Amino acid sequence: MDKEPMTRVGYEKITNELEFLKNKERPQTVIALDEARQLGDLKENAEYHAAKEKLKLIDIHIAELGGVISKAIIIDPESLPHDRVSFGSTVKLIDTKSEEEFEYSIVGGVESNPEKGLISFNSPLAKQLLGKEEGDEFTAQLPGGAKEFEVLEVFYKELKL
Repeated sequence: MDKEPMTRVGYEKITNELEFLKNKERPQTVIALDEARQLGDLKENAEYHAAKEKLKLIDIHIAELGGVISKAIIIDPESLPHDRVSFGSTVKLIDTKSEEEFEYSIVGGVESNPEKGLISFNSPLAKQLLGKEEGDEFTAQLPGGAKEFEVLEVFYKELKL
């Protein structure tokens, strides 16, 4: 069974989402389904079919989240050294050609959100960042081609997911 490393913040976010689905969203959808069923002819009952489809999607999502939680290994990045890039590190990079600066935090796959600067430890860039330290220059092979970066800073900061 594969293990899924994640931060405590990511784990809490997923368990809260699962609780919400199980205790609020699913029961409300079951009620809506029952109410729609009472409206009569099920073949042409749009509310019934919509509620039935929504319930199916909720059940799939509950199963997926349950699977992720069962594989979760919580890693506390605060307890790790961040002199080199590791799980939970935040890294400031500069593209040595364009001089554009980037800041990424390395997190578990289910927590990743590149638009918010959260990248999976399995992503192409994170794999090439692991072990690097301040001042290191490297060429990253990325889906869009090779880019040259310099590591400006490696540190830990608490994540807000």
